[in-house]
Amino acid sequence: MKLTLFLTSLLFVQIALGQKALHLYGGQDHDVYLGCLNCNDIDRNSIWNDIGTYGSNISSKSIWNDIGTYGSDISNYSPFNSIASYPPAIVDKDGNFYGYLTANDINSKRANFKLALTICEYYKEIQKDVSGWYKKIFN
Repeated sequence: MKLTLFLTSLLFVQIALGQKALHLYGGQDHDVYLGCLNCNDIDRNSIWNDIGTYGSNISSKSIWNDIGTYGSDISNYSPFNSIASYPPAIVDKDGNFYGYLTANDINSKRANFKLALTICEYYKEIQKDVSGWYKKIFN
């Protein structure tokens, strides 16, 4: 039931954001492209494309790589480290800032829309089944 409520809320977020593509940038200066947060799973830049650079759990530029710089829960650059100093920034193509993708719930600039919160809450499960979670969230 809880998951169903999350998924319904995510659909609302997609509609509310007007399907605007949101992109992740990581690193200390947020100059490392980490993929598109809400693009479809066949988009080459999507974090949901599990065979692409940004969606693969073995890619160095993927938040789903649990031993990588941007996906490890101990990395200072990962959204999943609750004390990371440099979590990825979420921006659109015009450079509008939507917050940081971070598990740190006291970060005043944390993205608080449902997609971001769901990713941070369920990241360990998503890392194991990116395409399955894409279907749960977006279909």
